[in-house]
Amino acid sequence: MLNINQHLQEIFGEAIRASCPELDSPPLAVAPNQQSKFGDYQCNSAMAMAQMLKAKGVKANPREIAEKIIQNLPKNDLIQKTEIAGPGFINVHLERKFVSKLLSNLLVNGVQPPPLASKKRVVVDFSSPNIAKEMHVGHLRSTIIGESMCRLFEFLGYDVLRLNHVGDWGTQFGMLIAHLQDKFPDYLTVSPPISDLQGFYKESKKRFDEEEEFKKRAYQCVVRLQSKEPDFIKAWNLICDVSRKEFQRVYDCLDITIIERGESYYQDMMKQVVKEFEEKGLSQVDDGRTIVFAPGQSIPLTIVKSDGGYTYDTSDLAAIHQRIFEEKADIIIYVTDSGQATHFQVVFAAAQMIGWYDPKVTRVEHAGFGVVLGEDKKKFKTRSGDTVRLMDLLEEGLKRSMDKLKEKERDKVLTPEELIKAQRSVAFGCIKYADLSHNRINDYVFSFDKMLDDRGNTAAYLLYAFTRIRSIARLANIDEATLKQAAETSEVLLDHEKEWKLGKCLLRFPEILQKILDDLLLHTLCDYLYELATTFTEFYDSCYCVEKDRQTGEVVKVNMWRMLLCEATAKVMAKGFDILGINPVQRM
Repeated sequence: MLNINQHLQEIFGEAIRASCPELDSPPLAVAPNQQSKFGDYQCNSAMAMAQMLKAKGVKANPREIAEKIIQNLPKNDLIQKTEIAGPGFINVHLERKFVSKLLSNLLVNGVQPPPLASKKRVVVDFSSPNIAKEMHVGHLRSTIIGESMCRLFEFLGYDVLRLNHVGDWGTQFGMLIAHLQDKFPDYLTVSPPISDLQGFYKESKKRFDEEEEFKKRAYQCVVRLQSKEPDFIKAWNLICDVSRKEFQRVYDCLDITIIERGESYYQDMMKQVVKEFEEKGLSQVDDGRTIVFAPGQSIPLTIVKSDGGYTYDTSDLAAIHQRIFEEKADIIIYVTDSGQATHFQVVFAAAQMIGWYDPKVTRVEHAGFGVVLGEDKKKFKTRSGDTVRLMDLLEEGLKRSMDKLKEKERDKVLTPEELIKAQRSVAFGCIKYADLSHNRINDYVFSFDKMLDDRGNTAAYLLYAFTRIRSIARLANIDEATLKQAAETSEVLLDHEKEWKLGKCLLRFPEILQKILDDLLLHTLCDYLYELATTFTEFYDSCYCVEKDRQTGEVVKVNMWRMLLCEATAKVMAKGFDILGINPVQRM
């Protein structure tokens, strides 16, 4: 698909440079027009250029600059006409035949991304729960946002590595292994039946806090685990496996693909990282600890504790080093809560200081997000004040979506298999969409009632809209082969204002994806899909796609170009859903 905005920027960029060659990097501002009666896009560069010329002591009238820009526009198929409005806005009207051709291309070739200049390697670090602890609602956002970012990069043609930086190393494993040895002394030969790892963790923590002898043994277990003694590695693996099975239940529900690469993976690399900072004279000893001050950062990183142990800071430095030098990443994104923003800022600054990467070449970014709140606007907790288990939340979602489907009497029209598919689609789709449709930087209120409401900007509304669009061709008895042939042979007419509005909206899809690529804010895609669904409704209400006999209900006439607009809308919505990780169903 062609990114119309980008194409217009290239056209106007050339004209602007030719109009004012005396300006270094003149401003280029092209955006969709907010009021369609004035045109489809607008270029607002003339006013800023006049200001720049004024600063150079050259008197300039913005309207005259706008005139010059129009005169210098290169020959192109995209622009039908331009007009100057107000102090120097250039309103751009697109060529309808060209837009029609782009829509035919979309119908014939599917929703394809714009070509990539080069295939970059992207590492996305997301989800990252802790072993021996249940996944809770706090992990929900990182998991959903990270998955969707990966899907976007993959669709656009990047080479993506999805990493789960689980907490699978550290002192807590000493107490867990010591407790395992006491509770299941034959753990080396008989697999211990630990079903409730959370309870097991609490028991071992209680003993660690209360029994001095146990505490000593727990510390010895840590040392022996870090020395990689086989029996201790086996105990550690057993504990990790119980957790993995629990995590996988959540990932299966949410359709998450991720490679586990926990803190333990970087253990052997930490020594080298510390050595490099020491040899380059970038670390200092403070009260027995080895610390690193990065430029412009007031908080140091502690890379070696006074007892000789390593820290999160050390493992995060080892991880970024491995991702840059071994994975050859061009882009690294960390999806964690905003509370960790300062920590990552310091880690990135230290990695730049030591010369591991140049931010002009390698993009390293922390995509932070706000907390999940309950309907009381406080941190989301259970009635007893505990953190909400993610699995409980997903099961509650399934129950509520089934209630909603039955309330709409869908159980009377769908087969049992279709009903289960619809239940899962609505439940998990609504949970994901509720998260992704909010600006990730803000906190958001978790409310099943709002999520499952089929009015407004919700997954429930969009899923029903999508199913309705998909059913139009089916009800008119038009099969896929007929639509495909029509796409190859018929022109998509855009004479009615609602056809034109829908056509333009469909072709903004690549612009939307480019914006998200730049700022990593996925709510823009949700807003776009909602706008597309409402624009489609306006079109469908005003333009007959299928005309039926009022008495018999038989199809009298099919307006094929409008059926093609229905098909194009369904294709773009389906791709949007795919990026958000939402699975629509044929019948709902």
